[in-house]
Amino acid sequence: MCPSGAVTRSTLRQQIADALRDEVLAGRLLPGREFTVKQIAEQYGVSATPVREALFDLSAQGLLESDQHRGFRVHQFTVADYRAMVEARALVMDGVIRDVFHEPVAERRADYRDALVSVRRRAEEAARAARSGDLDILIGYDLRFWRELGGLIGNGYISDFLHRLRVQAWVFAVPYLRGDADLRDWLWNGHTELVAAITHRDREALRAAIDGYNGHALSWADRLAGLGPSAEEAEERA
Repeated sequence: MCPSGAVTRSTLRQQIADALRDEVLAGRLLPGREFTVKQIAEQYGVSATPVREALFDLSAQGLLESDQHRGFRVHQFTVADYRAMVEARALVMDGVIRDVFHEPVAERRADYRDALVSVRRRAEEAARAARSGDLDILIGYDLRFWRELGGLIGNGYISDFLHRLRVQAWVFAVPYLRGDADLRDWLWNGHTELVAAITHRDREALRAAIDGYNGHALSWADRLAGLGPSAEEAEERA
């Protein structure tokens, strides 16, 4: 068993990583923002060791960049990066759709029942936040929705990979979405339709929902590429 101090440090490391990830997702730490271990340690009133570990964890997740001489910087994703995230997500989800309908219903219904109730609740909350244009609430519910939905496939590696892509996609999107007069038009709200398709084991409806999800994201990327502001302008506006 690990010493209690190690457990405490590990927990603190995760708490700091979670807090900083939330800061990035909320747009309070914008792309390109630089900071040091010392600055973060002082901000949270903790020692440098768990902060350094947390920052390297976030770097491994692609959210930060480390510089030996200047500390850390919030990674700045491009529209091309965002498109690549959506395309990677689509390829993986195509395989997931096949797996959802691979096993007989009777063998999976017991495992799905409780999970689907929770996923359906997350779907309703996320869709409601998207329709109202409440970005801060939507991000949390959307990530939890997809995380729980990914748990239905029973493959933690796939679920973790997709979760990482969605976090990165939100990190890219937040500076552009904040202050956008057309915000609600660009927040996908098809969560409940997707859950309904899975519940009823409707393969075509599920594929249509996923295609709509990815198509919506790519349309937004096209808008940014053609009409949207530069990342610097987005930061200033945020």
